[in-house]
Amino acid sequence: MNTLSSNKPSLLLVIVAFAIVYVVWGSTYFFIQMAIHSFPPMLMGALRFLTAGVLLLSWCAIKGDKIWSVKNIISSGISGLLMLTIGTGTVIWVEKTLPSSIVGIMVSANPIWFLVLDKPNWKINFRDKLTLSGILLGFGGVLLLFGEALGKTISGGVAGSQLTGMLLMLISPIAWCAGSLFSKKKSSDAPARVNSAWQMIIAGLSFIPASFVNHEYSSFHFSQVPTQAWMALGYLIVFGSIGAYSAYVWLLSVRSATQVSTHSYVNPVIAVLLGVMFANEHVTILQLFGLFMILFSLLLINIKKYAFKMPRFKAPQKPANTTTHSSAYLLTINK
Repeated sequence: MNTLSSNKPSLLLVIVAFAIVYVVWGSTYFFIQMAIHSFPPMLMGALRFLTAGVLLLSWCAIKGDKIWSVKNIISSGISGLLMLTIGTGTVIWVEKTLPSSIVGIMVSANPIWFLVLDKPNWKINFRDKLTLSGILLGFGGVLLLFGEALGKTISGGVAGSQLTGMLLMLISPIAWCAGSLFSKKKSSDAPARVNSAWQMIIAGLSFIPASFVNHEYSSFHFSQVPTQAWMALGYLIVFGSIGAYSAYVWLLSVRSATQVSTHSYVNPVIAVLLGVMFANEHVTILQLFGLFMILFSLLLINIKKYAFKMPRFKAPQKPANTTTHSSAYLLTINK
């Protein structure tokens, strides 16, 4: 008979953690665009991840974690370069030309790329008809977004730079998923917070030469950055890079991965709502339909995991030499 742990987390903490992952990760696209109105994109990435990484690593040192391990630093660095430098860096770059709502919609296809790149599980994933249908439908939604952008570019309704930005957005989820798979394969014995701190520090350092290559320091002056941009950067550091990721990792330890993965359904909706309501972004019917196709594809991929299974109840056998009591027939759950 399975019993629950006495260290069961507070329901309030679980709700707060889910709210942070749902809302904050969905809102980061909006605040990235707000920040890069004043900060050069690569410099903003360097400031964001270096600051967040140093703060988190300092907290790990205070907690007594082992933070200096060459093996862990190297593996964290590789996954950080893939996920944060290339994955998030591409998002930061393309938001110079693309609305944050469209970027949020395209990133929602991340779980589909994860299945495609997870080669060891191809036989399992592609054998299931629902999973295969979900993958095809999800890519159909992405192609719908490209088809509309391409048509408007040909007719002069969309600048070529926006179509280029959408093409670059194919790189972001691939790099993010590749980094996630590498991190999973090269798992370390260090706490997750230590690994994520080094990921952010190394990614932040990699943004510095990128900003030099992009000639971002020649005309930039910190004194000219308005308060609104500093607040957006602070939000990304504290809530986006430290708070939301920490909440995500903690939820994985107290809730099933299937439950935690529901953020993939909420994040793009938050991105679209913030972009339309506060940035005056325009989302077309076709773009909303593409979002619906992508979200429905994720539902098809995970439908069996979400399926509710009735627990099986079995009464224990009546003891041979004891008197019958109602308490002897307590139901047990077999899992």
